[in-house]
Amino acid sequence: MKAVILDMYGVILKETGDGFVPYVQMTFPKLQPQDIYETWNRADIGEISSLEVWRTLGYQGNLEEIEKDYLDTIEINEEFYEFAEKIKEHFKLALISNDSSRWSKYLREKFDINKYFDVISVSGDLKIKKPDERIFNLTLEKLSLEASECIYVDDRRYNLEAANAVGMNTVLFNSREVQFEGQMVNNFGELQCKLKKA
Repeated sequence: MKAVILDMYGVILKETGDGFVPYVQMTFPKLQPQDIYETWNRADIGEISSLEVWRTLGYQGNLEEIEKDYLDTIEINEEFYEFAEKIKEHFKLALISNDSSRWSKYLREKFDINKYFDVISVSGDLKIKKPDERIFNLTLEKLSLEASECIYVDDRRYNLEAANAVGMNTVLFNSREVQFEGQMVNNFGELQCKLKKA
């Protein structure tokens, strides 16, 4: 193994992405989840800006402030920092995240994590999102590695299936407490132990 590729939400961040709909519904209780997700997904593939998400959902006023208030509810998994420091001694480290360009940039800068990654692939920048296999292949190209030389870590099974399909080794980061028959870890300590054996 030469590289570890991590998902952002539900792995590096405590927020799995499932909190956005209830957050919006606190202000707009009649908005249906599918309508919220449809708008959010357009930002995830760079069709609209993240500020346009808030506007489309019905928010008015200072949208940048509204957005910052939401993003500041998101916390990082503090274990990531020690994990990244140690793993970087032996592996390349990459990120594949489904997110709007603006949200991803804000969170990565806020938590000062850009410095840990050799490659960062964000769906809003690339206009491709997981589980589309192209985002995995683009990341492999940037890493100059074969899929079999990489371990991909995500909290969603369908993303792991897509990574498997291109030939990556996969590990479920079980922050969402789901059933999984493949390799699974519950925290970064367990992941680090698994990587020592890789």
